[in-house]
Amino acid sequence: MIALDRPADADADLPRGLLNRIAAGIDAVLGTIVEVAVALLVAAEVVILFAGVIARFVVHRPLVWSDELASILFLWLAMLGAVVALRRNEHMRMTALVGSAPPRIRAFLDVAAIGAALAFLIFLLPSAAEYAHEEIFITTPALEIPNIWRAAALPVGLGLMIAFAVLRLVRMKSPANTLAALATVAALCAAFWALEPVFRQLGNYNLLIFFVGIVAACVLAGIPIAFAFGLSIFGYLALTTRTPLMVLVGRMDEGMSHIILLAVPLFVFLGLLIEMTGMAKAMVGFLASLLGHVRGGLHYVLIGAMYLVSGISGAKAADMAAVAPVLFPEMKARGAKPGDLVALLSATGAQTETIPPSLVLITIGSVTGVSIAALFTGGLLPGAVLALTLGFVVWHRYRGEDLSGVRKATGAEIRRTLVIAFPALALPFVIRAAVVEGVATATEVSTIGIFYSIAVGLIVYRQFDWRRLKPMLVDTACLSGAILLIIGTATGMAWGLTQSGFSHALAEAMKGLPGGAVTFMAVSIVAFVILGSVLEGIPAIVLFGPLLFPIARAVGIHEVHYAMVVILAMGIGLFAPPFGVGYYAACVIGRVEPAEGMKPILAYMLALLIGTIVVAAVPWISIGFLR
Repeated sequence: MIALDRPADADADLPRGLLNRIAAGIDAVLGTIVEVAVALLVAAEVVILFAGVIARFVVHRPLVWSDELASILFLWLAMLGAVVALRRNEHMRMTALVGSAPPRIRAFLDVAAIGAALAFLIFLLPSAAEYAHEEIFITTPALEIPNIWRAAALPVGLGLMIAFAVLRLVRMKSPANTLAALATVAALCAAFWALEPVFRQLGNYNLLIFFVGIVAACVLAGIPIAFAFGLSIFGYLALTTRTPLMVLVGRMDEGMSHIILLAVPLFVFLGLLIEMTGMAKAMVGFLASLLGHVRGGLHYVLIGAMYLVSGISGAKAADMAAVAPVLFPEMKARGAKPGDLVALLSATGAQTETIPPSLVLITIGSVTGVSIAALFTGGLLPGAVLALTLGFVVWHRYRGEDLSGVRKATGAEIRRTLVIAFPALALPFVIRAAVVEGVATATEVSTIGIFYSIAVGLIVYRQFDWRRLKPMLVDTACLSGAILLIIGTATGMAWGLTQSGFSHALAEAMKGLPGGAVTFMAVSIVAFVILGSVLEGIPAIVLFGPLLFPIARAVGIHEVHYAMVVILAMGIGLFAPPFGVGYYAACVIGRVEPAEGMKPILAYMLALLIGTIVVAAVPWISIGFLR
């Protein structure tokens, strides 16, 4: 027999190819199982919450177990949605530097990002398992089942993310590059662990090292935002404190599974339904007939739409998810750049923070004793002031837009598009009426919108593609999981800052400022812009509201006026990159790379800051309508 010559690495390629095929097969089977599970979870949440509305408002026999079951399933939805996002590589990450790097370095950083996420998941898994085990001794009040049925979502979700991360690493094209990147991540983790005695001596300087340095380095290196936040708070607690890491899991649980956040996946699904049933096309057709001939017309519509729907869901991410899918496709078709769209969406999220019924307003009232009715009255005009400043930026940016190919609609065309769009245009009013009249809570109201949209799509527009339903449910879970994991790790960071004593030290420093009310207000704006980027609205209010509102009263600032300024400042921080969680949520919802919106958002953030200063300088804007 004559042996044929073969390349030296041919034998090595055979087992590697087989290993890749095995990994791909496992990934496909396991991925299908998870996707079916999350689709069923989203559908179950819609049915359970809508059944609760019907039972309470129509039958007058409330289902005492509906909210509890919805909460249990929600944590599973959040974690499994995060699993789908990791498998699809759709966790939000900053790619500005990574994308501009040479191909070899980019490949190295891509693997390192997976390795860093994997490190966080492996570090946290034992504590998550311990947390779930502890919950076995707690019985839920309505269903009377062990709470481990809920808490098990955390270790199961982390375990599945580990599995999919490993499967992706196995299928990487260059084993040498993969090993080098993983070795680098492991070496960095070992170095930090070896420096534990040094960190324990640095006191609050660790806040800069972990919450600024580590986060910035991870984000710029392309590590997904959620895992960058997670690594920073895990490192801070593990290396500088004696806090049991199970506490971090509990804080993440609290942040991800707050019942009001259930509005996020439901409004995401509602936005997809509006597009699929033809309602979005009808609404955009009418709005375009009104403002399509105006330069930047649909950008004004986006500002107004966020003002109208804000507060319905209680969560900014849900508000953005309800508006963006309706307007973005047509705006892109008219030439708008994705980066500018996500920048404006983020800015409108900050603009509408004071508009009632707002969960932040309710939280301020509950922790500071300020009248919630007064806060609701005072919140409308500040939001309108910021809408005007954003509108000015839109006018300036699009004042030279070429509309030569756009024809102004006639009165008859406007009336015809209004008739066609009326069932779709009625949706926001149906949703708001349901909240105002007490038919449904802010979490439940999206289900009314969902069933309304299904009915209108089937009966009025006769456009409902059943084949798209499962992919839409999976996309909803994926998008929601990516957002909620960011919120969960950010909540852990907020708790870490609280335990460090930073909040009390800040309040004491602000109390001793010279210059009275003006200085105190100016420093408050700067402080809450920074705090808003780290803590979000509600955690920051809970931490600092009871400390700072009495100081505001002492220096002569009206509480409602101070509340409006604080909320607007926090909104700027929440939606300002590179640290603002809300900005990345907007990018996820708009399916836009964060780097694309960095430059366009600067002008919008400046406009918001100017609007906030105007509100701060003119108290009448906040308190002029108070009795």
